[in-house]
Amino acid sequence: MVGEGSLKITCTNTDQEEAQEEAEVDYHGDVIDIGFNVTYLLDVLNHLKSEKITVSLGDANSSALITSGETRNSNTS
Repeated sequence: MVGEGSLKITCTNTDQEEAQEEAEVDYHGDVIDIGFNVTYLLDVLNHLKSEKITVSLGDANSSALITSGETRNSNTS
């Protein structure tokens, strides 16, 4: 879930184990609760050669665009 200045990541596995992590992010917009396929997400992150990424989101039902570097728009984290 991403909200004003905060990203909360929750992961679960088939054994019903859960982990949570929170991070400060540069995001200004409505709260969005969105899910990602972990295999897809890891594949994307492993190919980016930057310590900073930009995740552009429209809403919880739209595709996400993940890029490296400092690309920004109004709904970016």
